Amino acid sequence: MDIFSKTRCALAVLLASVSISVNAQDRVTIVDRPAIGSSDNYTAFRAPLSGGRLLKLPVGAVRPQGWLREVLLRQRDGLNGQLGTVSAWLDKQGNQWLSDQGDHGWEEVPYWLRGYCSLAYILDDDALKQEAQTWFEGVLTHLKADGFLGPRNTSGGRPEVWAQMIMLWALQTYYEYSGDERVLTAMTNYMKWELSVDDSQFLEDYWENKRGGDNEWSVIWLYNRTGNEELLPLIEKLHRNTSDWTLTRDLPNWHGVNVAQGFREPATYYVLTGDEQMLQHAYDNHFWMRERYGQVPGGMFGADENAREGYSDPRQGAETCAIVEQMASDEIMLSITGDPFWADHLEDVAFNTLPAALTADMRALRYITSPNMTISDGRLHGPSIDNDLRGMLSMSPFSSRCCQHNHGMGWPYLTEHLVMATGDDGLAAMVYLASETTAKVADGRTVRLTMDTHYPFEENIQLTIHTEEPVEFPLYMRIPAWAKEAPKAPLSSPEGDTIELLLNGAPLSIEAPSGAVGGAFTSGAVGGALSSGAVGGASFAYIKRTWHSGDVVTLRLPMTFSTRTWQANKSSVSVDYGPLTLSLRIDERYVERDSRDHEIVQDDSHWQAGVDASLWPAYEIFADSPWNYALEMGDDGLPLGLSVSRREWPSDNYPFTPDAVPLTFTAKGRQVPSWGMDATGMTAFLPTRFAARSAESQPLQLVPMGAARLRITAFPKADVNKEMDDCY
Repeated sequence: MDIFSKTRCALAVLLASVSISVNAQDRVTIVDRPAIGSSDNYTAFRAPLSGGRLLKLPVGAVRPQGWLREVLLRQRDGLNGQLGTVSAWLDKQGNQWLSDQGDHGWEEVPYWLRGYCSLAYILDDDALKQEAQTWFEGVLTHLKADGFLGPRNTSGGRPEVWAQMIMLWALQTYYEYSGDERVLTAMTNYMKWELSVDDSQFLEDYWENKRGGDNEWSVIWLYNRTGNEELLPLIEKLHRNTSDWTLTRDLPNWHGVNVAQGFREPATYYVLTGDEQMLQHAYDNHFWMRERYGQVPGGMFGADENAREGYSDPRQGAETCAIVEQMASDEIMLSITGDPFWADHLEDVAFNTLPAALTADMRALRYITSPNMTISDGRLHGPSIDNDLRGMLSMSPFSSRCCQHNHGMGWPYLTEHLVMATGDDGLAAMVYLASETTAKVADGRTVRLTMDTHYPFEENIQLTIHTEEPVEFPLYMRIPAWAKEAPKAPLSSPEGDTIELLLNGAPLSIEAPSGAVGGAFTSGAVGGALSSGAVGGASFAYIKRTWHSGDVVTLRLPMTFSTRTWQANKSSVSVDYGPLTLSLRIDERYVERDSRDHEIVQDDSHWQAGVDASLWPAYEIFADSPWNYALEMGDDGLPLGLSVSRREWPSDNYPFTPDAVPLTFTAKGRQVPSWGMDATGMTAFLPTRFAARSAESQPLQLVPMGAARLRITAFPKADVNKEMDDCY
């Protein structure tokens, strides 16, 4: 199966899943993307800008429920929420962002603040909001006379503005919450300063040069709110001085975080120019990185620090910064293109990769997380991983200055994008997590949309409309690409193998697909086509009707087993169940360590004075059960003995641990005795097809990938005689 586009049923599978309703009004159209329009309720993309098919609601409009709320509460009580009392980089005394004479704070303050303030506003937590306000007041009261914002750092005598790019994002969130006009003034003056800098002195430092697209996105955000056309040339200037992300089958840089951020820069530039080739470059960058270094499950790619020739095995991992930056890029690409492919990819990373990058209490994280990861310790592992420092794999409150401060935006930003506004004054349900959204629709009416589900651990999603009086508006519901696949195995539930869509218990009739409501997008991408709309087969169910309070839409997305074969990685195979990828369950032995011990943590750890280090331990995790298994595959392309069992929902509402996850799976496998650890103590490369498999078949336990801090997710095959490897 091609890794970029899974084999899909004809749309008739979806159409056949519903019956004709007796109410002629209650019908559904399948569309590729939402309509383009100029929303009367939310800030849309002003002319002459292109894009903006989906509009992010203001922070706080979407309130999480269910397991996502539990995750955010743990984040509040964990490292992100408490980092201001722990990290020396956030010490207010002498901080560059609070004083003109400060000597520390650089990227760490805005990295931390943008996730922290989003968390504060989403949870409506007074203590967190007050702390965030302290920092925003400091920023807004220490502006420079020439418009410069924040600490003046120089590199080679040139102004360095990478940290400012991050702070702009934090200020945007603060403005959405507060409406504080000082933000618009400060951002406008700062961007005028940027315009005044000669190109020879602009974006010449390493990080800012690779990540100028972040700054471009802030210019677009500001222009959409002020309409100040003086700012538009800055997008051109930023594009001109940023690394060239429009290369053909190549990238200007292989640092993992730079790729996760920088790949979308051409799409951001497309917003100004309307040149669809720029949009195409962003898609090509995404697929090209995965073709070369991302033939692995979990949505990411192998770039332990930098992607390297010969190191594309699934034991290579992604920096936690890269994980959350990729999610943010997916969200921006959603807004620009309206392509539900980016929501599919966002889910892949969020459900399968991000949870395992942190401990369950979210008080420690690791720098690198891999699809195949059988040890999480503090020792040196170079050159098996590119960053040859201690603490690259251990769980620690100080797992690098960048990830330590930056990880906090992942879950809050996802929350902000669960439901988005559309240009035709409707709403689009993008990611099906339990939540309550308060938003304006047609005629400025306010509605509440509650989403009840345990997705992605169950198949049913229930959306309920609450409105004071009947109101007509369009509702879009994403149909993931995986849900339109032909079932390969019997379902665990008895309802059948087809998608169901009901309104108040009655099935809805579906009209023939008409492409995107606002016009089709046609293009091609490296490794997978973007033909006639969304890439990869995802789509939307579009309902426009007069809604009454209490109307309930029920969507059932039947979860089936499927597999992906990663041909460039010795034809290893991974197993999916709906949006969840499955990993071997490995008994995990946690060893608590002192997080001040530089034998197991990075040496850029800096504590504030008086911190009780015993409250912030580090952990090494070791495997206490065998892990070197190959899967036995059947003629149907699925592992032998594959089955699913459901357990009670966890009492603490947190499903991302092996003991609590509500879905467990079994399969059959055989050990590969020669597959072990390499000379550096790292999980060795996948074995070739010539490596002997044991004669004895064994039952294996599998769990969702996000619940496994140690895991094998890309498996060798036990029976390789039927299919030859392409690569060794």
